[in-house]
Amino acid sequence: MGHKNVKLPAAVFLFVFFLLTMVQLKVENPLLLLERFLKGGGWVEIAVIALYGAVVAYHMQDPAKVQRWRQYTWFAFSLVFFFQLSLGLSGLEKFLMTGKLHLPVPMMILAGPIYRGSISVMTILFISTVILSGPAWCSHLCYFGALDNLAAGKRARSNPLRYKWAFKSTILLLVIAAAIILRWMKVPVTITTVLALGFGIIGLGIMILVSRKGGKMVHCTVYCPIGTVVNLTRFINPFRMYIDNDSCTSCQLCTRFCKYDALNPSDIAARKPGITCTLCGDCVASCHAGSIKYRFLKLSPEAARNLYLFITISLHAATMALARI
Repeated sequence: MGHKNVKLPAAVFLFVFFLLTMVQLKVENPLLLLERFLKGGGWVEIAVIALYGAVVAYHMQDPAKVQRWRQYTWFAFSLVFFFQLSLGLSGLEKFLMTGKLHLPVPMMILAGPIYRGSISVMTILFISTVILSGPAWCSHLCYFGALDNLAAGKRARSNPLRYKWAFKSTILLLVIAAAIILRWMKVPVTITTVLALGFGIIGLGIMILVSRKGGKMVHCTVYCPIGTVVNLTRFINPFRMYIDNDSCTSCQLCTRFCKYDALNPSDIAARKPGITCTLCGDCVASCHAGSIKYRFLKLSPEAARNLYLFITISLHAATMALARI
């Protein structure tokens, strides 16, 4: 599994180049940042981003490097997102997607369209990623999730999160109900923005106080309603992870590498990660028996993993160029 070749990186490079070329050619108002500042600059950005995706794919072929590279690239994604947002807030409107500010709290991907009565670009992007790569949104693409990943540290604690689904379900239902009520009562946007901002600040507090102490991504796996939506809708995508029954020794070493609380003893006994699994792959190299594998329809585990990396890294790279408020 540690063997590297150029096929996957080359495929990622070509696919990302193609996707961003379509954006460059078909979208009238430039979405690529360099194109906004320099005519033709979008082509330079396309080449750089495609090369970035190829480099990431080359290194992530090795399961032992997945955790480190995923952390680096995911944090870089979040850094680029919030840096551009900061510049946009300072008055440089070219760094905003439309020149209009939208609150960068993941919960708004769900609550915003319910309150406004119309779907948003971020909601379309979110739905597309779930269809294409299952729960990869929660391990590669969410601008908030990278912060929770850093807060949780390098190793997960072995204790399962108690009452996880009771909290997750309650928060999801409350967010949906609140959005419906606020729309029905015609509460002004200013007030709803303050409420959403408060929700986001509480989330940051959970990362700092709870995720850091517990060694698991409590914000993403318990508090964030988008994470819960991903958990519930992930099965519309055929990518899966499973634990090979013939080779698994139930040593439970993999539990230390899953910060999504998806590899508890009960999950290992069932020979498949729990529903909060994001297919991130951090656990694969931890299994000395090689028992944790990817599945996609009738493909071999290695082919399934390569396909998952191809789709997910391509989405990550393309979104790096396009994800702005």
